[in-house]
Amino acid sequence: MRNLTKKSLLGLALCFAAALSAGPAMEAELYIYPNKGQSQEQQSRDRYECHLWAVQQSGYDPTRAQATQAPPPPPPQGGALKGAAGGAALGAIGGAIAGDAGTGAAIGAATGGVFGGMRQRQQTKQHQQAQAQQSSQQSAAASNYQRALSACLSGRGYTVQ
Repeated sequence: MRNLTKKSLLGLALCFAAALSAGPAMEAELYIYPNKGQSQEQQSRDRYECHLWAVQQSGYDPTRAQATQAPPPPPPQGGALKGAAGGAALGAIGGAIAGDAGTGAAIGAATGGVFGGMRQRQQTKQHQQAQAQQSSQQSAAASNYQRALSACLSGRGYTVQ
């Protein structure tokens, strides 16, 4: 039974280590030194238990960082073109009522193109802001995770840098 437990712990530790090394959000690798002569088995167990505690405290799991949230979809393209087409159609109707559909269409196309381009730029700016906010939140969560992991390991007799 004891060998099975050691093998299970070793397997968990190896999976955990592989997942941590693959996690993109772990910007800086922690250096951990056992101050109290902890065995390799004890170090693996402590790292795993501290990882679980840090996830619980921070709400962030670096082993699952990629699957957290997809970035928002990019804004639709062609805003100026769509605006120009819609404006031309509206201008043609207004121009037809006034007696000159061609001039109305030209004015409508120009106006629609300007407003469509403005709407496109606004949507692009909002998209960029959403991406920056998501990145900032994920970075803060990763930092909180590392602080919690460091605190747990320090409490168990390790020097963490």
